[in-house]
Amino acid sequence: MIDHYIHLDFNRQRGLQEQLRETLVSAILGGGFPADEPLPSCRKLSQQLAVSRNTVALVYESLLDNGYLVSRPRSGYYLHPDYQSSESAEPPRMHEVHRSDAPFDSTRERAPDWGSRLKMQPSLKHGVLRPSNWTRFAYPFVYGQPIRELFPLERWREVSRSLLRGDRDPCWMNDRFDRDDDMLIEQLRTRVLPKRGIWARSDEVLVTLGSQNALYLLATLLMSKGVRVAMENPGFRDALSLFELRGADVQLQSVDEQGLVVDSRLHGCDYLYVTPGHQVPTGVAMSAARRTALLRQISQHDQVVIEDDYDAEFNLDHQAQPALKASDTSGRVIYMSSLSKAFSPGLRIGYLVADAELIDELRALRRLMYRHPPLNNQRMLAEFLAQGHYDAHLRRFRDEHRRRRDTLRLALDDALPSCQPMGSPGASAFWLRAPEGVDTQRLAWAAAQQGVLFEAGAQFFFNEAPPSHFMRLGFHAIDAARIGEGARVLGNVLDTL
Repeated sequence: MIDHYIHLDFNRQRGLQEQLRETLVSAILGGGFPADEPLPSCRKLSQQLAVSRNTVALVYESLLDNGYLVSRPRSGYYLHPDYQSSESAEPPRMHEVHRSDAPFDSTRERAPDWGSRLKMQPSLKHGVLRPSNWTRFAYPFVYGQPIRELFPLERWREVSRSLLRGDRDPCWMNDRFDRDDDMLIEQLRTRVLPKRGIWARSDEVLVTLGSQNALYLLATLLMSKGVRVAMENPGFRDALSLFELRGADVQLQSVDEQGLVVDSRLHGCDYLYVTPGHQVPTGVAMSAARRTALLRQISQHDQVVIEDDYDAEFNLDHQAQPALKASDTSGRVIYMSSLSKAFSPGLRIGYLVADAELIDELRALRRLMYRHPPLNNQRMLAEFLAQGHYDAHLRRFRDEHRRRRDTLRLALDDALPSCQPMGSPGASAFWLRAPEGVDTQRLAWAAAQQGVLFEAGAQFFFNEAPPSHFMRLGFHAIDAARIGEGARVLGNVLDTL
């Protein structure tokens, strides 16, 4: 009988059977059990892990049913022959397949020189810098993360259980080639887009793996060397990286209190990438006058706008402007958004709205990449929308979003009076201008030592010498009760610099 120790740190938020099964499957697939010896008995393993014998027995029976184990009467559970590792089954090494009479050349085992083969290096295009262990910080004022405790898990489970009932048509199991779930398209078209003033036909909507995937599809299809693209500075760095990887010539355009500056420097551009709802990262809402000027500009100079409406679902501006796409009468605005910020970033469901001719080509390109986003997620989201769960969640989310925003605003006024908030009060993060001479990169490092995490603003500028006294603070990832304390800690760190 196998006599080695099986270690398992049980997570109270997951079932015992689920965790034990996962551990045993990993050991089986990793060759951790010998082929000719039984696995530990139910009694012995239950004693070792301090769980009931029934729990172990049920897990063993499930592994037996799934073909991982075989049962031998009065002997125990053994590995199924398909999972018995054998040295003879290992693939031969490279030198073993050479002719026996040929001398072995060790240079044949060298890996390819990938550096000389790469046609581009995406790894050199960094995004917003954030430590991987950000969840361990006491005061994570990071942006783009959900308010996890608000996720409507029970409603999501209800929809999932209903979708997986035996009497339901499992249409989501089929490969739809390049088509999206019809129900989700209809929900987006009739329930989501009209909130932003957009009315679209079903052939003008494409589901994507989030807004960034939509941007990648557009850059791949529309941009190459010689194409000129205007974008905001400061702005969304991943957009800049995508445009540059495609070889496009990027025209950096400044931002003022009304949004993107519209002037003669834009005349030679083919595309204009903008975030008019709330500019990234400043949070400025593009004014009505600037929107009119922008739409007139693209009409006069045969241009196309790519509108990224990333926080459309919880815009708290008083009398918020509709999407630019709502005023588009010539098909010159490509609209993209997602359900990530207010619902679940991990779900990765976004959407594009554009002329049907462009959507057809984007659909064909998407098919060559991954056919379509997972249909089970599409149908679950469609059901979730149709049953009103999403709108109910959105009301709760907006209330909590507003409460946290107001809490942080008051805390910043008290703890960092020398830092000036900029942008719209309805934005989904705070963009602050610290006093001249304050290096927020240095401030970020010092604050991190005290458990405070925020984003230094220099990384959002694309100049060779970016200004160093800006910073962005989000308020979704931090516990609401710690917002005030975190702001005070940050203020104390700033005072010591």
